[in-house]
Amino acid sequence: MMYLDSISILISSVLGLGLAIPSNTCIVMGNLDIIRKKGKLSPTDVIFLAKGIVNILLQCVMSLQGMLYALCPAFFYVTEVRGFMNTSVYFLTYYNFWLTFWLSAHYCTSITNLSYGFFIWLKRIMSNFLSQLLFLTGLGIFNVSVLCFWAINEERTPSFENSTEASGNRFHFNLLYVVPTNTLGCILPFCLSLLCLVLSSSFLLRHVWRVKNNDSGSAHPNLQAHVTALRTIFFLLLILTFFCMSQLLLFLANSSMVIIIWNLRLLSPSVEAAVIFQASNNLRRIILRRFWTRSWRNTET
Repeated sequence: MMYLDSISILISSVLGLGLAIPSNTCIVMGNLDIIRKKGKLSPTDVIFLAKGIVNILLQCVMSLQGMLYALCPAFFYVTEVRGFMNTSVYFLTYYNFWLTFWLSAHYCTSITNLSYGFFIWLKRIMSNFLSQLLFLTGLGIFNVSVLCFWAINEERTPSFENSTEASGNRFHFNLLYVVPTNTLGCILPFCLSLLCLVLSSSFLLRHVWRVKNNDSGSAHPNLQAHVTALRTIFFLLLILTFFCMSQLLLFLANSSMVIIIWNLRLLSPSVEAAVIFQASNNLRRIILRRFWTRSWRNTET
């Protein structure tokens, strides 16, 4: 049974690399092409570029974890290796959460046009200093991810902390670190993103209601773009929620369920790349034009 589990994780690791690396590389290259032509990126494209880079790194780390688990389990449980892998996964996952929040905040300030001072300040900051804001966010989240690794330690001897068995090893949770790290890394950006989603949805619904009751029949020209933005935030939050719930289930579920969850987690960066593609007309246009030009040149030669 353990042999089949290792084979399934190895297959998912390779499949995840084969799907996530090309798709997220297209996102990165597409945005770099926009920079080359226009000289700058919109706030949405800046966040998509950051998400593409984060997903590439996250997929590489998770696939490496899976390969080490399947091919060299003794090396997988070395403290230094496990520490580097887990800290990297925590950092990239938490950073992805905050990128989703900044994307939600950008969509919210663009859709709602709220006149409150906080939203005006947030819109101005994101328009002028988004790159610096993302850098400072990543710096802070790195410190949180290091604390998160300290919060979950692996031991082979019994501990007085709350513990559970996983893969023949004993884990214990230090609540002094678990609560603040997960609050700052997951719960806070998720709640803020959800708030932005609710505000944007309510504003859009009120706008649609006003359009239907308007005798002139005029409609907002960006209505479809707003719907696409809300759909994007919803799917990104759904993916990240599954990712974090699976992190919890890895410590609570039985061995067969852990393998299923791990296999699904390995495909999450590919799914997020698909969500980004459906949200960006510019990326789709650039990628289709590149593939069309390349295929046309191949037929000519």
